[in-house]
Amino acid sequence: MTIVAAADGSALGNPGPAGWAWYVDDERWAAGGWPRATNNQGELTAVLELLRATADTDEPVHILCDSQYAIKACTEWLAGWKRKGWRKADGKPVMNVEIVKELDAALAGRSVTFEWVRGHVGHEMNEAADVRARGAATAYQRGSDVPTGPGWPGAPAAASTPIAPAPASPPALF
Repeated sequence: MTIVAAADGSALGNPGPAGWAWYVDDERWAAGGWPRATNNQGELTAVLELLRATADTDEPVHILCDSQYAIKACTEWLAGWKRKGWRKADGKPVMNVEIVKELDAALAGRSVTFEWVRGHVGHEMNEAADVRARGAATAYQRGSDVPTGPGWPGAPAAASTPIAPAPASPPALF
């Protein structure tokens, strides 16, 4: 049976307090974040943490995502970036390269598909992931406890991956 999950990121300011979340159902979801990161970092990390949480399953994973950046990074651009020494077609370094490298490793040997869904239009699973990602970002903004969720049964709890400080200006999309 295929695991169907939504993955989303949120940044209050870009960069700013940020969060990520993945959501399968009310018993299987996780969230986290950072005091300062970008929305793209949240989007990529949501996918990464979902793949980490489900790494010990043999099930295919179908990821619903409202981020074209995250989807294309995992499905179209990653192989070329890797082949070019983690550089884009214009020769500039890949943004968020550490997360992308971790995604490369997490995707290896897995059956993973992506589906773009329009954000903020009532898609139930996407909205659930969005609420949780925004909740994590808001908790960082307020300095309160971050709602991390129950996670995946039997998997270690997700930890917000330390990331490099966000750039002063928003990153390029690709």
